[in-house]
Amino acid sequence: MARWHAATKLPVLAGLVLVLSVAGLQAQTAKRPARPVRKPPPPKIVTAPAELSCPSPLGSGVKSKQMFCDVLTGRDPAQGIIIKLPPHRGVLTLKFDLHNRHTYSEEEVRLKKGFSAYTATIGVLTLDNTLVTRAVVASEFRRAEDLVDRIGGGAGPGGVKAVAPIGSEPISVAIPDDVTEVSILGEKLSIVRSDGVPANYSAPGRPIAIISNATVEYTPAPPPPARRKR
Repeated sequence: MARWHAATKLPVLAGLVLVLSVAGLQAQTAKRPARPVRKPPPPKIVTAPAELSCPSPLGSGVKSKQMFCDVLTGRDPAQGIIIKLPPHRGVLTLKFDLHNRHTYSEEEVRLKKGFSAYTATIGVLTLDNTLVTRAVVASEFRRAEDLVDRIGGGAGPGGVKAVAPIGSEPISVAIPDDVTEVSILGEKLSIVRSDGVPANYSAPGRPIAIISNATVEYTPAPPPPARRKR
């Protein structure tokens, strides 16, 4: 009888060990924390001063210390303000301030004949003469406080130039990733002075507006793959 009882207990003990082993394995599996999913870092966005070539620099602002550049009318992008764009991935944003261009006269202001209303239209183009966008700035001059800044290096009182920027229109231009250079050219200028008679200008080579504070905002392009050494 003792042998029979021992034989019948072996399957029971084996089954119990198997149940405990499975339960322990399930408990270990349940306790393992899930690995967090690593998200790729967001693309790095760089903001930097634009690298530009100004064919007609106006000069540096007395107060702002900003460099101001005349925008000339023309049809050949190579004769405009050339802005070299850094290698970028996706769309690059070109930003600058657009101003009207006023010739200040203390005597006209004193005689209350200094009023002028300006509307200047410029274009941003690729070097193959494809228009990216147009931009317009409109402003009025009545008194000296309307000037954005005075430009140093002139023969006027205080060593400033008579020409000065008025109005300030922030311009933002989206540039495709396959464009490496753009040009800023003037298209036309409309002026209404104190006599109320409008005058329009579009002949090539005439300064009709001013830009300043040009910057680029972009995601840098990935570096080229390294060459394998043979």
